[in-house]
Amino acid sequence: MKKPRIGISIGDLNGVGAEVTIKAIMDKRMMNFFTPVIYGSVDSLKQHIKKLRIKDFKFHAAANIDEVKDGICNVIDAWFDEVNLNIGKPEAKVGKLALDAFDAAILDLFNQSIHGMVTAPLNKNLVNSKELPFHGQTEYLADKFAGSTSLMMLVNEGLRVGLVTNHEPISKVSSLLTQERIEKKIAVMLESLKQDFGISNPKLAVLGLNPHASDGGLFGTEEQEVIKPAIEKYRKQNKMVFGPYPADGFFGNRTYAKFDGVLAMYHDQGLVAFKALSFGKGVNFTAGLPVVRTSPDHGTAYDIAGKGIASEDSMRTAMYTALDILRNRADYSEMYANPLLKRDFVQKEEVVTEAGEVKISRENNNAEQD
Repeated sequence: MKKPRIGISIGDLNGVGAEVTIKAIMDKRMMNFFTPVIYGSVDSLKQHIKKLRIKDFKFHAAANIDEVKDGICNVIDAWFDEVNLNIGKPEAKVGKLALDAFDAAILDLFNQSIHGMVTAPLNKNLVNSKELPFHGQTEYLADKFAGSTSLMMLVNEGLRVGLVTNHEPISKVSSLLTQERIEKKIAVMLESLKQDFGISNPKLAVLGLNPHASDGGLFGTEEQEVIKPAIEKYRKQNKMVFGPYPADGFFGNRTYAKFDGVLAMYHDQGLVAFKALSFGKGVNFTAGLPVVRTSPDHGTAYDIAGKGIASEDSMRTAMYTALDILRNRADYSEMYANPLLKRDFVQKEEVVTEAGEVKISRENNNAEQD
């Protein structure tokens, strides 16, 4: 079987996205596991290579996904106009190019021409407009796959933090925390822990919203009115969902180490702790979608862009995490596939083989069941 293709949207070209992508792919181990497909432009990538004084980075310029070659990094032009980059400084024109690259990768992901996607960081302010409101790559990608309940999740080897609300003002968080919304996010995270991370019976901690998880209603009522009832629904189903926990003590005394996942109510509640514990080694993963998308846990870092000092650790980990999730999903599908369909497949395969025709592959079996 061919190695999986992982698409990489180049992100903000004036930030560190191109640098960390190039450095991660230059790790010779990468080609043993997947075929990288960068969505950006050959000209822009060459500008970064020259700026960083990189001499031994080889790639194949592919006009489209059909021209991609295995065993080498590929670059697909998401635009064709030459752009003189001002590396290290935010520019509106570069924000549009970042979205063009993202859109091109999403299209190939939707068409299953690539198997997963890693997104380099972009600047949301440069992409957002009145015509096209943009609150983040997680939300934008989820909108492209309508009907899915997505979950922004930050992961590393020992910690997985999901968010009930993503990029929302603190003033709006309380009104967005309905019991139904929390229940849906719990469901997505439990399923992701099983399907994407191979944990058969996950143990999930849910954080409160208010200080001390409201201290029995002293500092708010969200815990009693919406969070606890959502947790109780799953407890009645014998799911290992616990809480709500006060966030400060939960992370301060390492209670998180006893759980497979943590569901936070809002962005900074979960991400401040996560990044303090694992900055530079964490990965942003969008759970709940039929496709696999990961991202490094840092931003554009204009202050160090083009200087050759940006660490590729998080980008490399994002690539490996995408591969791990793809593998786990395949194993999960195989484990829970309808045994009658599997048996029928084997019978058909044997008949076809005996007739001297081409043997049906396991990939076709999975596609047939899906």
